Amino acid sequence: MKKALRYEASANLLAGRVVIVTGAGAGIGRAAAQVYAEHGADVILIGRTPNKLETLFDKIKRATKTQPQIIPIDLGQLDEAAAKNLAEVIRSKYGHLDGILHNASVLGPRLPIAGYPIADWNEVMQVNAIAPFTITHMLLPLLNESPDASLIFTSSGVGRVGRAHWGAYASSKFAIEGLVQTLSDELKEAGRIRVNALNPGATRTAMRAAAYPNEDPQTLPKPSKHMDLYLYLMGPDSSGLTGQSLDAATWPGPT
Repeated sequence: MKKALRYEASANLLAGRVVIVTGAGAGIGRAAAQVYAEHGADVILIGRTPNKLETLFDKIKRATKTQPQIIPIDLGQLDEAAAKNLAEVIRSKYGHLDGILHNASVLGPRLPIAGYPIADWNEVMQVNAIAPFTITHMLLPLLNESPDASLIFTSSGVGRVGRAHWGAYASSKFAIEGLVQTLSDELKEAGRIRVNALNPGATRTAMRAAAYPNEDPQTLPKPSKHMDLYLYLMGPDSSGLTGQSLDAATWPGPT
């Protein structure tokens, strides 16, 4: 018997919406960007590898009637000026913004804190924590113009319970959890922007393979397995759900 979906999105769930996906070139970001477009969103594809973004752009254009856009950004180099320019581009082309999936992350070395290179620590914190804050900070005015906006921040199990040798990655995800709690509390009274943390868990991605080189990737779910939850959080059916830390592997579906 075919297992029932936890959540089945309507075909036009995201019609008319503009959504950013960072790290859209591969893995979960690529799967999310594609499924958001398939459900009607104009997706802004952010990543640091233009040819991967161009391949996805072409696929979305062939398969949907949406208007995707590529904005190559190296989040390791993102500063306030670059984030301000991103906001200006979005306002000029679309006039509003309805959601951001902060998916891009880097793993960094798996080392004890005592031997962790400071330059690597700073890079991981920049990509995983500082860049999502900077982008969100600069785009909040655009999000506030949406009647129903969603911010999804990618977390991790080691961002909730620290583990040895996870160093800057774990610390950056703890920072994300704190940002989600703080920002959701600040925004919940207005009720226009919901803010949630999502831990995708063990998934067949390049980052997972780097973290667990001896693991058989065929035993792990593909990114597409989790897209019901990614759709639910980005779409209007999750209105009112904010300040939550969710796990893709154990999410039971809408309650």
